Amino acid sequence: MATASLGRRLPTRRLGWGVLLLNVQLVSIVAYYVLTTAEPTEPRYALYGLLWVNLGAAAIYATDPPPRPDFATRRRAAALAAAYFGLLAVFGGLVSTGLGDAATGVRIAWLPPGWGPAFVYGGEYVVVAVMPAFLVGYAALAYLVYVTVLEAAGSAIAGVLGLFSCVSCTWPILAGIATSAFGGAGFLGAAALNASYDLSTAVFVLTLGLLYWRPGIR
Repeated sequence: MATASLGRRLPTRRLGWGVLLLNVQLVSIVAYYVLTTAEPTEPRYALYGLLWVNLGAAAIYATDPPPRPDFATRRRAAALAAAYFGLLAVFGGLVSTGLGDAATGVRIAWLPPGWGPAFVYGGEYVVVAVMPAFLVGYAALAYLVYVTVLEAAGSAIAGVLGLFSCVSCTWPILAGIATSAFGGAGFLGAAALNASYDLSTAVFVLTLGLLYWRPGIR
């Protein structure tokens, strides 16, 4: 009887925390627009930004690596995940080529909540745009790739082969390249507030779901 009662209380408690978190985020959005120079745009942009952050954080929290992998496998999985994050950073708009003589230095871009506040460095040789949504979202994808390799690895080589023979694992890389080609990168330009938000968010949600459930691995 006590166990059944506890089981009923736990979902209620989680729901309560979820409602509290949602309210805090809604208040934060209002405060963000009041206290900064950011201008309200279409509501879906703020929704997308929060979606990236919340889903990415939830995926990291809910995913545990397999127990006791050997050090060599963990090291190779970490290297692959780091390389994967680097690909996402380049094709997803966190890092791009420099501005040459038009370099602007460091600034804060007050983009819609979740995308901003963005730390932007416009250098001569490289441009770095650290947007919270991308940073959390890409970190979550890279972590899920790390866990996927560990789960697939009977050996280090088997893990890599298992990763790239799984459609749900190779799709994020291809999708990132495709998103970049069709406007996923360059969110700080005039083209930022258009369908690229929709496309990038759809790709992210699908990718996160596939890597979380890992149908080709589990």
